[in-house]
Amino acid sequence: MEGFFLMEIIWSFGVMIVCSLVLHGCNILWLNHRKLRRKLTEQGVTGPPPHFFHGNVAEMRSIATRCKPEPLPRGQISDDWTRSIFPYLHHWAGLYGSLYMYSTSQKLNLYINRPDLVKFLNLHKPLDLDKPSTIAKKPSPLFGKGILRATGQNWASQRKLIAPQFFLDKVKGMMDLMVDSTVAMIEKWEGMILQSDGTVADMHIIEDLNSLSANVIARACFGSSYSEGKQIFAKLRTLQHALSKPDRLFGFHNLGFLPSKANRDLWRIREEVDSLILNMVRARQEENRKALKPEKDLLQMILESADADGTMNEKARDSFVVDSCKNIYFAGHETIATTISWSLMLLAVHPEWQDRIRAEILEFCGYRLCHRGSLDFETLRKLKVLTMVIQETLRLYCPGIILPKEALTEIKLGEIVVPKGVIVWTSIPALHRDPENWGPDAHEFKPERFKDGVSEACKHPQAYIPFGYGSRLCLGQTFAMLEMKIVLALVLSRFSFSLSPEYQHSPVFRMVLVPEHGMRLVVRKI
Repeated sequence: MEGFFLMEIIWSFGVMIVCSLVLHGCNILWLNHRKLRRKLTEQGVTGPPPHFFHGNVAEMRSIATRCKPEPLPRGQISDDWTRSIFPYLHHWAGLYGSLYMYSTSQKLNLYINRPDLVKFLNLHKPLDLDKPSTIAKKPSPLFGKGILRATGQNWASQRKLIAPQFFLDKVKGMMDLMVDSTVAMIEKWEGMILQSDGTVADMHIIEDLNSLSANVIARACFGSSYSEGKQIFAKLRTLQHALSKPDRLFGFHNLGFLPSKANRDLWRIREEVDSLILNMVRARQEENRKALKPEKDLLQMILESADADGTMNEKARDSFVVDSCKNIYFAGHETIATTISWSLMLLAVHPEWQDRIRAEILEFCGYRLCHRGSLDFETLRKLKVLTMVIQETLRLYCPGIILPKEALTEIKLGEIVVPKGVIVWTSIPALHRDPENWGPDAHEFKPERFKDGVSEACKHPQAYIPFGYGSRLCLGQTFAMLEMKIVLALVLSRFSFSLSPEYQHSPVFRMVLVPEHGMRLVVRKI
């Protein structure tokens, strides 16, 4: 009996110690949180008052529930969608302006959408301002430790490996396969129109554009085709949709380690993706053993880099190769495909710009594009109207819509001193629609604003950031612009587009900005 009471006393004492340590830890975190808030408050920065432990998370959930938009009538588009994605950020901007702070759990966040301050973000190096470690962990099943998630020296090493594969001279060599893939899609669309009434068809185009873009990145970087990697792309998209919920991004919960059904499904799909990519890698390694001179594509460079690193064992090498491939697969196809689909949607609503692009194509290419011809790089550079349309699409429907960065040391943004540990958030849709920077027509589709280039399109051109900013600028920017120009030039020389009466306009966040119900357009053969 005495032993029983002694055990109870020991357990009670142990529980008290644990509870005291937890409360002490929370108190330290809270005191540090209050210290950071005080530094910003002294500079005139305000924001919603936080609650102990969970900050403003409960309020964020409440605002998200209250601000769900009514579905638009079919066949109509509106700019109001910008408030439906992360509605709490827009709600607080209406109360506190374009510079305010808020809290998620014990993390202090600084929302900055003042163009004059955003331009200073470009000046800081990754050692000062980089991807937040807490957020980088969220999409781990999708990106692993690849470049999209990596930070610090790991990111710098991967950038050094991947960046040269997307330099201009390399990208020019990919033009023929971009043209071939687009021509194949055009022939499919012509067949669909023929099966309809011979001149016009109401079509869902997003899946075809995804397949086209996936085929280009697979062939350009891995020597394979979309058909070979179809399972990989499908499963990556499943992971993408599951991981892109705002509650995961903003830390509404941190239960990714628990074996819930949703988490078990994520782990299973991740293992399947990794296995499929590893099979592709093993096939390439077998080819290399037989070949006298292995093909020097991105996959080969990744393999050689992994083999040259003497610090990695076989498991670590496999993980490095698989994660690198997943990142390139994701970044290299859906962002491009969705931007093309948004471009065609905007052109469908503004047919006069379709006519201007076709007139430009006729001027510089003659009828060459109307017959299975190829484009050369110098001709593409002359298509200024087409470039303006793409730039305006990226302004209004940029695939990346939120940029978080953590201050790894105290930094200065204009007159604002940001303390170490604060996470800086920038909403690209809000920034790209700011009337103070873009003028009173900021919400309108007006490609002519880019007629003299980005530098003359707005007051603060550094705040036009469709490909990110600073040292983490998108490595595939040149590749993406070239592919978008080729695809749009070819399809607009063959077809005209109008909005389908069945199109449901509902842009949603799934790691990138995508049309929730697909992109449905009326496609007419010219």
